Amino acid sequence: MQSGFMQRLRRGLLLALLGAALPATAASEAPVAGETKRDNQGESADSFSLDSAEQGRYLAELKRLYPGKAPRKALLEHCNRLLESYALRGGYRVGEARPDDLLYQLSVIADGTLNVREETRSADGSRMAVRNQPVELFGVDPFVRYECPNRGPACQVLNPQDGTPLLTLVRDHTGVAELAKALSFLIRDLQKG
Repeated sequence: MQSGFMQRLRRGLLLALLGAALPATAASEAPVAGETKRDNQGESADSFSLDSAEQGRYLAELKRLYPGKAPRKALLEHCNRLLESYALRGGYRVGEARPDDLLYQLSVIADGTLNVREETRSADGSRMAVRNQPVELFGVDPFVRYECPNRGPACQVLNPQDGTPLLTLVRDHTGVAELAKALSFLIRDLQKG
């Protein structure tokens, strides 16, 4: 298991590489792709676009991160690495009696269907529960939305089918915004068949 410092360093380098193409002045003046504006309740309003030029730039960056991988596999691997980096672990939930780690992994199980594997694991390893949730993607809006309340340790990524919580991650606006962006491009790719 990697130390917390190494995870934060890896996460920072990954986000820096993906944001490297943006000019510094644009980043400070306006929301950039993947970032969100938050209202008073901490909810998100997506501000990135899914146009083909944006997707092309994003996939080019992923090619540098995951050389030799097809775009869909690179998107899936990137989403899974972000899910690992921003997992809601028991250490983030101060004050709870027996906080568990909440881990996710995505996989493609059929054309247009994404499987979300949720694993709840106790810190001492004595308990573990696994739940699989297939998400049909044909006919849904590919924009992935999320909510990050002003209080509490977690953000929730919403299910594109019905807007219910799909993923619960540590409250890190930048990381969850990056995951929402990668997941949006993955959904768009899976919708192509």
